[in-house]
Amino acid sequence: MQPAVFVSYSHDDQAHLDWILQLATRLRSNGVNVILDQWNLRLGQDLAAFMERGLSNANRVICICSEKYVEKANSGKGGAGYEKQIITAELMTDLNSNWVIPLIRSNSQNKKTPTFLGGRLFVSFENDRLYEKSYEGLLRELLDEPVLPIPPIGQNPFQTAKVFANQKFLPSNEKYVSPAMSGTVTFDYSNNNGRYFIGQGELSFVLAFIKSSDTNIQLYNDPPEINTIAIAKGVEHIAEIEDAREFDGSSRVRRPRIGQIAVLQNMNGFYAAIKILSMKDDTRGPDEDEVVFDYFIQTNGSSKFTA
Repeated sequence: MQPAVFVSYSHDDQAHLDWILQLATRLRSNGVNVILDQWNLRLGQDLAAFMERGLSNANRVICICSEKYVEKANSGKGGAGYEKQIITAELMTDLNSNWVIPLIRSNSQNKKTPTFLGGRLFVSFENDRLYEKSYEGLLRELLDEPVLPIPPIGQNPFQTAKVFANQKFLPSNEKYVSPAMSGTVTFDYSNNNGRYFIGQGELSFVLAFIKSSDTNIQLYNDPPEINTIAIAKGVEHIAEIEDAREFDGSSRVRRPRIGQIAVLQNMNGFYAAIKILSMKDDTRGPDEDEVVFDYFIQTNGSSKFTA
């Protein structure tokens, strides 16, 4: 829908009128239904009625705040003074309204806007070299196309919602579960679709392993219970992790090597760390696939594993 925009201004001189006409013409060519007395006011028409009707039908109002406009609005003289009364009455019904856009032009005074528009954010067309930038900003505002649209609100990462209470996953065999908050696990990752469960309740983690080699293994964040997986590079012991958030968890898969530590965050915001101790690959000599790892789940909700 094309926005209807009423232009309120004072008839300072011919150059000022020409500038306003040029601005209004360009706005109309860019999808804005500008209401301008130079177009819409006919000879013999009642000026006050035109102002009242134009303002009441407008989605937005542009007040072109030249020095003379500010002077007339503050003193209540002329068309600017009459329009000020109408606009002020509208604004009083909603003090937070952004209905009016002050536009500064031909104004060298310190107070750029009339008193009734004081404190409102304005757009400046005082510097002709910055005209295009100012025009784009005004047009985007009128068409509701901001340069930086407001991003959607995501979920609270610190909320420990009872996600697992509504889930029905059950490991097919109890040997693929370690409900303790820490421990050492030996797991044949060719079984149970490579899934191993550590912890319980809000502190549950599903480890999704896939074969890689006999020196590293693939660890995925595909299970819906897992938010991120990262490698704690440069850390030898789990208890040395000062802040698990500093490690990059942006990828779907990580390949921890023997001796390396992987850090996981579940969908409830809790952190766990696993250290790969040894690994076997049945395509390289051993009779079975096997990964042995230590793990520790941080139960206090923090990302710190140090004592």
